[in-house]
Amino acid sequence: MPQQNVTAAGGRRYVPPGRPSAPSQLDFPPVRNGIDYLASVVEHLDENESAVGPRDLKYAVLHLQAAAEVLLKARLLHEHWSLVFKDPGIATRKAFENATFDSCSTTAAVARLRDIVGITIDKKETDALVALAKDRNALQHYGLTHNAAAVEARAGRVLDFLMSFLNEQLLPLLRGPEQEAASRDMILVELGVRNISSYVQLRLNRLRGELKGLERQTIRCPDCEQMTLVVTTGGGDCRFCGASWSSGESFASDYLRGLDEPDDLAELCPQCDEYALVKGVAFVDSPAVRDMLHCFSCTARYTPEELVSCAGCSRSWPLEADVEGADATLCTDCRERAEPEEIA
Repeated sequence: MPQQNVTAAGGRRYVPPGRPSAPSQLDFPPVRNGIDYLASVVEHLDENESAVGPRDLKYAVLHLQAAAEVLLKARLLHEHWSLVFKDPGIATRKAFENATFDSCSTTAAVARLRDIVGITIDKKETDALVALAKDRNALQHYGLTHNAAAVEARAGRVLDFLMSFLNEQLLPLLRGPEQEAASRDMILVELGVRNISSYVQLRLNRLRGELKGLERQTIRCPDCEQMTLVVTTGGGDCRFCGASWSSGESFASDYLRGLDEPDDLAELCPQCDEYALVKGVAFVDSPAVRDMLHCFSCTARYTPEELVSCAGCSRSWPLEADVEGADATLCTDCRERAEPEEIA
């Protein structure tokens, strides 16, 4: 498992484990092995550490291709072990257990996942995987002279695909200690991909269609700082980094910590009476409203002009809640306490 090292700037980078004094058992189950390759990829493409140079790009391509092969075949293995053979018709259990067989190519793995397993892999994703395999072969056997930006962009497309593939097709299949270990390993990868410009832009482009029609529910994520967090009643989930919340009050607290100038506490929501109303939430459909108030529990939202302070308890209260003949600055609770005095 890759180790984490905190840099002077507070970032994290991949640090390979030190060489042991005596040989130890090599234990990398397929999914964790693929994630370990991805950890190396994000180290080499992490622009926060240093400028991405030719050597970084070389090893990013080599290890990304290795990750693709391992992870695609891991999903085939879950379907049936014979599917990883170059020729499944002559597959034997003995050859599989002894690893004495020729495995299928990346192109064949994609075709089998699509045609046999039934996983949707579109033409752009397939083309990116094939192009990466060609880049890897050129680097491995002949050396590669190519536009670095183009190679990085292709690598970004495959990285985007593999992150989705892991989250949708592999991690949900794991159980027990292997699932826990893979989830821990993924933390470092998810931290690293946020610093890869090509990955970030491609991922955001990919999410445009998914987020279309959700502009009124989409805000900036406090974890990855992308405008890709979709809020729902009592929680929300970020479509970019996968962060999610299932409690309105904890969601509000985390969001407040991510603001540049946060209020000390969330306010009491006038609609649901939960301490989950936060000022300063920017929505995709109203970026010009800087002081929007949003309840992370019931999803009520207000502009500053729509709320006033209750004269009795100072909580925020909607102007439209005024009752004819009553004081508009009193909330429901304060009005109820005041009514007996008025009758007397």
